[in-house]
Amino acid sequence: MHTKLVTFGGGCFWCNEAIFQEVKGVVEVTSGYSGGITDYHPSYEEVCSGITGHAEVIQIEYDADVILFEELLVVFMTIHNPTFLNQEKSQYRSIIFYENIREKAIIDLVLSEYQTFFDKPLLTEVRKYECFFKAEKEHQQYYKLNKESRYCVAIIAPKLVKFRRRHNTKVKAGT
Repeated sequence: MHTKLVTFGGGCFWCNEAIFQEVKGVVEVTSGYSGGITDYHPSYEEVCSGITGHAEVIQIEYDADVILFEELLVVFMTIHNPTFLNQEKSQYRSIIFYENIREKAIIDLVLSEYQTFFDKPLLTEVRKYECFFKAEKEHQQYYKLNKESRYCVAIIAPKLVKFRRRHNTKVKAGT
């Protein structure tokens, strides 16, 4: 297995975590915070307040022998609205972190290709990866542990259905 990491943010990390846990080749998904101005581990409340500048993100560990970085980007670009600034608050902004020049070039190419599908400009922020702060325990595996909650039923479950339909060849067996 040849594992790598990638970090994305696009709205609520609970939704993104639930979707990427179902992607073939994804080994682990961790919810957290990145892209802000603090060098200390912020709390959920601090991130939600906007004072840290961090986005809610997921860090994906994936097997590069099973799924390509580009394929993960395509899934990401199709599971959230990259034209809507900050959804409701800055922690929900669309953001992609890259680790090297190769990843940056791939991101730029995918974003330019996806721009043609939208009437509005893509507002996805692209930044060099600097740090990742793991979110609190109650934010990890949120959908798996809370499937019956109102938020999961009303918001996450429909997004999972849409993902499964759109990317049926990328869905792990048994999900």
